[in-house]
Amino acid sequence: MFKPFNAKTAKDELIAWIAAYFRENAAPDTRAVIGVSGGKDSSVCAALLAAALGPERVLGILMPQGEQADIADAYELCRILGIKYVEINIAAAVDGLYAAVETAGLGLNNIATINTPARLRMTTLYAVSAIVGGRVANTCNRSEDWIGYSTKYGDAAGDFSPLSHFTVGEVKAIGRELGLPARFIDKTPADGLCGKSDEENLGFTYELLDEYIRTGVCPDPAIKEKIDRLHAMNLHKMQPMPAYEHLSLRA
Repeated sequence: MFKPFNAKTAKDELIAWIAAYFRENAAPDTRAVIGVSGGKDSSVCAALLAAALGPERVLGILMPQGEQADIADAYELCRILGIKYVEINIAAAVDGLYAAVETAGLGLNNIATINTPARLRMTTLYAVSAIVGGRVANTCNRSEDWIGYSTKYGDAAGDFSPLSHFTVGEVKAIGRELGLPARFIDKTPADGLCGKSDEENLGFTYELLDEYIRTGVCPDPAIKEKIDRLHAMNLHKMQPMPAYEHLSLRA
């Protein structure tokens, strides 16, 4: 039976879980490294990290690709939380890789240009993590993962994932429980590439998606079919990499 979501309980348990992860998997002064965009997921995750570890053990990484119109939101979040941050512009890295690919005689396509920046951002987070001896936070949520709105080995990667079992609505509720300003929680999610919001691209709302994920109920058969199709197409992103095991090598 579907139980009502208790944001306070979830917040408290998440803070305890993060603290336990670092106690069990890192030295006492190890820092959490997190990509900060100013959107709901990175904002809520960063706030949880600051509450669990203390702001001094959280390092925010701002990664614009050239100019980012809303980067002021990321600066403001770091200021509010009291966490240190660095800005690393990935434009030169993206452009350099694209140029090398084209020099090799391979034409770029839409899939490559959408996913490559996300993968270079994750490369950047792991480079910083290696420098400071940190652990990289994954900031994905259940709803976006469910329909494939994450990049394999890009934003879908990380060392630990506080929010990946919570829907968009649940993440927002946790953010309110943490006391984050509404502009970070209710910011319209968009990929920043096509000028449309995620919901406009999808053709349905996250509220409807969340209800379907949690209850199995979707009032629109066409939307249900679309969600099911997207989920089936993208299941490989949510599962461990398949590995062949030869029978003679089994213990």
